[in-house]
Amino acid sequence: MQLNFKDRGWRKRFIVGVIVVTLALGLVGCGSPKQEGKATPDQAGQQAYVSLNGAGASFPYPLYSKWIQEYKKLNPQVIIDYQSIGSSGGINNILQETVDFGASDAPMKDEQLAKAPRPIIHIPTVAGAVVITYNLEGIKSGLKLTPEVIADIFLGNIKKWNDSRITSLNPDLQLPDKEIVVAHRSDGSGTTNIFTDYLSKVSPTWKEKVGSGTSVQWPVGIGAKGNEGVAGTIKQTPGAIGYVELAYAVQNKLPYALIKNKAGKFVEPTLDTTTAAAAGAVANMPEDMRVSITDPPGDNAYPIAGYTYILAYKDQKDKLKGEALAKFLWWAIHDGQKYAKDLLYAPLPENVVKMAEVKIRQMNYQGTPFIK
Repeated sequence: MQLNFKDRGWRKRFIVGVIVVTLALGLVGCGSPKQEGKATPDQAGQQAYVSLNGAGASFPYPLYSKWIQEYKKLNPQVIIDYQSIGSSGGINNILQETVDFGASDAPMKDEQLAKAPRPIIHIPTVAGAVVITYNLEGIKSGLKLTPEVIADIFLGNIKKWNDSRITSLNPDLQLPDKEIVVAHRSDGSGTTNIFTDYLSKVSPTWKEKVGSGTSVQWPVGIGAKGNEGVAGTIKQTPGAIGYVELAYAVQNKLPYALIKNKAGKFVEPTLDTTTAAAAGAVANMPEDMRVSITDPPGDNAYPIAGYTYILAYKDQKDKLKGEALAKFLWWAIHDGQKYAKDLLYAPLPENVVKMAEVKIRQMNYQGTPFIK
């Protein structure tokens, strides 16, 4: 088909049509590009969606997963993703600003905070117990351990389950003539920080030879990634012993030991004994909320417990994401606490909630706080 451009009327209509199409395409092409982290409208154009990405501690992962599920029911426009990669990963990612929030059971150290481009705040979310769990055929409960024995097992000084230092504590149990296989975390871990902080308080030898931190040079044992990995290793290895957050032991149907506390009582890790440990630290909670609650006073206090924290920048670079994060954290320390007990975490004491409120109110965009 040939077009007759001598027909001036047709040519005029053709040129006008080309201009209209070109302008339409130009408007589409020049539209604001979709920026990562920014709110994007849904198909109806009625509501903005905000995506928040977090990563860090495996210790609170069961609870954070529940929180994200429940919060989405209330605020479907806020999409939250949390990756369980260990506390060291959470700290590194928040420092590099590759996530919107980090998570750690180990409070950041002064030298870590000094590397941050802007002030980072610690928001405690719940307290939890780190349990000593084991795999011994026929022994599903009742194992008692003292701080000294725990330290010697993880130092490699006690090598068999029928060692007299263990059997003397457990005369009613038939402990086998079996090698002890120590399982520990291979990744940087806040659970490790809590456990080694405890051992450093109760064992001068451990403090001198190994010390505390999210990652240490283990004298003996095999490593596994995450609370999930350690729980799985213990479950699959007869004679194994290791440390995990209480919820992981329960989920994997693993037994856990009663531990002699500072008051000389053998205490089982429960919600009540974890709450007692948290309450013992309440009076000494610092303003920045970075605190250790291992080896606390009190007859009913479980000795290996700790707070877990969400790490966030006080001065947010993205208004929409910052506001969404602040509101989620506010919900977490209030309404979110009702989900803690079912997953074996201890809710925050009321005065700790009040201190956390102050921190969340400090979150702002260009000087304007998100929550007043």
